[in-house]
Formats: sequence, C-alpha cells, structure tokens
Amino acid sequence: MPALSLTRKLEILSDAAKYDASCASSGGERRNSRDGKGLGSSGGSGICHAYAPDGRCISLLKILMTNFCIYDCAYCVNRASSHVERARFSADEVVKLTIEFYRRNYIEGLFLSSGIIRSPDDTMADMVRIARTLRERENFRGYIHLKTIPDAAPELIEAAGKWADRLSINVELPTETALAKLAPEKDAQGIRRSMGEVRLRREASRETTYRGRRKARFAPAGQSTQVIVGADSSDDKAILTQSSNLYASYALSRVYYSAFSPIPDSSRSLPLIRPPLLREHRLYQADWLLRFYGFDVGEVASKGMLDLDVDPKLAWALDNRGAFPVDVNRAPREMLLRVPGFGTKTVGRLLAARRHRTVRYEDLTAMGAVMKHAAPFITAAGWSPRGLTDAAALRARFAPPPEQLSLF
Repeated sequence: MPALSLTRKLEILSDAAKYDASCASSGGERRNSRDGKGLGSSGGSGICHAYAPDGRCISLLKILMTNFCIYDCAYCVNRASSHVERARFSADEVVKLTIEFYRRNYIEGLFLSSGIIRSPDDTMADMVRIARTLRERENFRGYIHLKTIPDAAPELIEAAGKWADRLSINVELPTETALAKLAPEKDAQGIRRSMGEVRLRREASRETTYRGRRKARFAPAGQSTQVIVGADSSDDKAILTQSSNLYASYALSRVYYSAFSPIPDSSRSLPLIRPPLLREHRLYQADWLLRFYGFDVGEVASKGMLDLDVDPKLAWALDNRGAFPVDVNRAPREMLLRVPGFGTKTVGRLLAARRHRTVRYEDLTAMGAVMKHAAPFITAAGWSPRGLTDAAALRARFAPPPEQLSLF
C-alpha cells in the first residue's frame, strides 16, 4: 500500500476528529509571546473554534493522531471493524503541522485525540511526546488540549497534565450498562478512577509547599468529558443526572454532549431516538440551567425527555404558570433567573438598577432581556400581561408551527 501524503493524512484525521466534542479552551492559563520569547499564545482572535479565558474566539487545529484503533466500540466510526480509510501521524508530523498552521495564522492551539494503537500506554506516550516537544523544543505557548486515555499508566497522565492546558477523559455513554454492551473493552470504573486522579492532581497543583512556593502546574484549564447521546436508550433525565454527578464528583469544567448518528456500514442495530442535533442542543441548554440558573434535573427533565419545540427554560415556565407573572421590582434573584428571556447578566443589571429606581418595561430591553419570551411572565412599571400568562394559546406563540410532511 503506497504511503499517504501529509496532506491526505490531514484530510482523513481532521475529518475523523469531528466526533470529539471537548474542545473549548475557556479557563486556560494566559501565555503569549509578545516578549519576543517563544511562539504562539493561549488567547487571541481566530479548523475548530473555541474560546479563550477572556471570552475571545480562537481556533484550534483539531486532529486525531491516528484513526487506527484496537477497540471495537459499536458507536464509533473508527472502531476496529469499521471500513474506513486509515491514517497515522508521527509525533514530528503533528508538531510540524501545529507550528506551520500557527505561523500562517490559522490557529492558536491544538486539540489532539487518538484511536488506541498497540496499547493505551503506547498511544498516550506518543501524545505526551507531541505536547512536550511543542513546549520544550518549539517553545510553543498556545493552548493544548489532550484527550487522554483512562487505561494509560498514571505517570503518563501526570506528564500529560504537565504539558497540556486541559485534559479530557470520555465517560462515553450515560450508563455503565450501555458501556458494557456497546464498548465491552472499556471499563466504566477505570474511567471514573482516572477522572478522580486528574481531579486530585489538579487540586494538589494549586497548593503551596512549606516554603510558600507553588507546585508544578497540572492541566490549569481543568478537565472535561464527553457523553454520546442517542447510541443507547437512555432518556434526557438520565443523561443530565449523570452530568450533574460528574460535575460534583470531578469538578469538571464542562460536560460535552455528542449526538450519535447511525454509521452507514454498521453491522449492529443501534436506536436513533430523536433528531440528534436538536436533542444535543437542548441538552446543552438544560446543562446551562443546571449550572448557572439554580434548576435541578427533576425540574428541567420532569417528563424524561426534553421538549424539542421550545427551550428547557421556556418549557418549565409553560408547565409552571402558577409561579408567574413575576414582579421584576420585587422578585428575588432566584425567581428572576427562571423568567424566560432573562439571562444572568440581565438579572444582575436588573437587581443593580432597582436599588436606585423603579424598573420600567422599556428598561428591560436595554438590560439585555428578550422581551418576546419574557413579556407573558412578568409585571413591571408600565406593563401587565393580564390574561396572557394563562392563555391557552401561549405555547403556540413560541413553538414552531405544524409542518405537513411530504409523501414524495
């Protein structure tokens, strides 16, 4: 078989990396090369888009080191039995691509994942070698995210955290039962154990020595994980419950949801439950409510599955109309955060303004409120929804109109 060119490898392995979702760079350590030393920066303006610590959009080179894999996970396009074109980068090729793409101003960092070749230790050692070469030989100061392998030796995970900004270890599926059925070569307990070790090392790295010195850095942007949605029969409530437990247990910076779509050449029958990308989008919205708005899983997913027609916050408000309308000049912060169309920044501005004056309806738009959603659920100086809150047709104002399906 003729050797593949570097360009062809890049085409194959960048396309194969699209199934890895954990690529946001928020929370990373601020580094740059403005002092004339080194190359790259971990923040800047912008392949794969992510966000720098200050909120600016940056671009990452997002690739697999290889799509060869010794595992045969039923949901993975790169599984051992899949008939896909295979390729593999050497460590020096990944380093070269990263540096050359940076010099052309295409990227500000690297997101690197890989199939498992030979063994987890061999694969993880190659990924660590890439990160170390970029940092030491090339003096690269850009953002690096490594998708680590839970079965790899602890010393390799420790080395990965030394050179990378963020580590991620995928829990893969919502339940241990699903993982055992669809990815029997992977160990749920081993994955959890590795995630716990990463958390402990991160916490230890933030402590100081008895002489007051900081310990060596370890994955300063934290760790994240990825859950595949739709490859098994788990409902949204089960998925969000798992996510809440993961945030609490491992101090994750983010849980990413990856919509599963059936693989054309799959010899196994996997259920496709709902429109995958829309379901993924609703899960992200619900995840945000759990993390920043004071909701719990039982509230946003009380029916098991999230409503696809309206966002989870609006769905909750429609199901709990007895809690509305809310007086924006008197309601506590916790209730204001539950008003559709009010974000955390809007609520902060509203609370600050009402300390000094009465907030009027027309003030809310300037504060960032989406009044199309908020109006039926609030009262303010100059505004009352009257019977709109309890109107039978209120849901129809927000849900998309019915669509006649074509027979041809």
